[in-house]
Formats: sequence, C-alpha cells, structure tokens
Amino acid sequence: MIVEIVILAMIAAFLGLRLYSVLGRRPEQNDEPLRRRVEQPDASPAPRALAPRLPEKPGVAGRPVPALPEASGFESPAEAGIRAIVAADRRFDVGQFLTGARSAYGMVLEAFWRGEKDELSQLCDRDVYEGFASAIDARLAAGETLDARLIRIEDAKIVSAEYAAPVARVTVRFVADVASVTRDSAGTVIAGSLDDAIESRDLWTFSRDLTSRDPDWLLDETDEA
Repeated sequence: MIVEIVILAMIAAFLGLRLYSVLGRRPEQNDEPLRRRVEQPDASPAPRALAPRLPEKPGVAGRPVPALPEASGFESPAEAGIRAIVAADRRFDVGQFLTGARSAYGMVLEAFWRGEKDELSQLCDRDVYEGFASAIDARLAAGETLDARLIRIEDAKIVSAEYAAPVARVTVRFVADVASVTRDSAGTVIAGSLDDAIESRDLWTFSRDLTSRDPDWLLDETDEA
C-alpha cells in the first residue's frame, strides 16, 4: 500500500513537471502560443494588389477638379475651350473623344466613297451632308466610280474648342494616308492610284448640344489643314 502511494506521488510529480515545461515557460521562437498569433498578426504580410484609383469627378463639392490630360491630345489654344466643355459636361473626356473622332473620320470617308447617303445623314449636320451628297450625285452623273482606302490615321489632335451654351464645338486636325483611284464609265483610270498613298490633312469640326440626351457628335464643318 505504501509502495503504491509512493509510485502515484512520483507519477503526479512527473506530470506536473511536464505541464510546467509546456505552459509555464516562455515560448521559444518556433513554439509560439496560438493566442499571440491571433492578437498579433505577422508584421510583414504578403503584399496585396491595390485597385487603381479612379480620377475624381469634376464639380463635386469638396473634391478637386482633375487636371486635364497630357497636352499630346490637344494644342494649347484649345485648352480654355476644353475646360469650358468639361465644366458643362462632366462626361467629356479628351481621350475618349479623340477615339470617337478617329472612328467617325473613317466612317464618314468610307460612306462618301461608297455613296451611302443615308449613313452620311446620320454622321453629319445638314450643310456638310448636302456637300457630300452633291459630290456623290456629280460622280454618278459623270459615270465615274471611286475606289479609295484609308490606309492609316497618322495623327489626330484637337486644335480648337469652344462652348457657346448649349452647343460645344471641337475641331480636330487629322493627318492620314489615303489611297484612291477614280475611273470613268469605261473603267479607265483617270486619277489616282491604289499603289501610292497620299498624305491627307483635314480639319473637321464636330458639334453637340450638351443638353441633348443624344450622346453623338455630328460633323458640322470640313476644311483642309
């Protein structure tokens, strides 16, 4: 009986020492308690990808008016007009406008070359449309056919802009390479060549009523640059 009591006492002492060695001592580097890991996250976590910050909308109380895009999209005389348009229409963006202007340039030229009057009437105001329509009629009356191709647009830059409420007008200078050939009724080439592109410089003015729900800009003037 006494031997059993001594053995149990020795076992209890041994277990006590083991518990003290685990709970009573300070944790080693590789033996950190779970509680500390929860309360003190790693001081150097893996880097997170940050979402790009969008530009602030102009004209909102307490927020700065954003700077205009780099001047590569417009010439300095156009800056005042662009600022006036931006103040009247927060959605106006120089980069997006020039992208649309490039597209419109190609669409108008190709519609004119094909003689598509209906398409031209949707892209141009009345005066410009009538000019294109008259040229198409004259070409048909002469029995001539036009085969033309827009090779590339080398440059498109805003050279002037103005806002006379509610209408905004923006003039873009296009520098493009165009190849064209004109044939008579017998199919004989009378002008041009599809093998040699010619540089074309045009000044096109687009306008839009900023109070209109229609977001489209119309071509309302054309000239040579």
